Amino acid sequence: MGTYRKYRSAPRKDLVKLTIDSLSSQESLQKLAKHGQILEASSTGILIKIRRTDFVSKELKGNLTIDTLQGQSVYFRIHEMNLEIGGIVARTKFLGKDGFIVAIDYTEDAPDYWRECLMDLLPTG
Repeated sequence: MGTYRKYRSAPRKDLVKLTIDSLSSQESLQKLAKHGQILEASSTGILIKIRRTDFVSKELKGNLTIDTLQGQSVYFRIHEMNLEIGGIVARTKFLGKDGFIVAIDYTEDAPDYWRECLMDLLPTG
């Protein structure tokens, strides 16, 4: 299971509306969610909002918690950039009717310079 940081190691960047096409497990290649919206990003991770209806499995759709995803290796595709990124689910948060927030840490899968370049390329609003 990945480590959870209790402090912010990199400043977050507010972005224009970016969407993900899917969120999938790297281990089983199972599609976990059909869509999501990127809320914030930093050079260490990304924050994605997923509506309950966008989850594929009934188990994830029907629960008030998606903590079973924590520590899982996942990958997702940023639609507007045609870019696939992998990482580990660091934490999740239930938002009520709005769905869930999923924080993905991608420090293990990408070198520092790549993550810094990504931050420069992400469009801000």
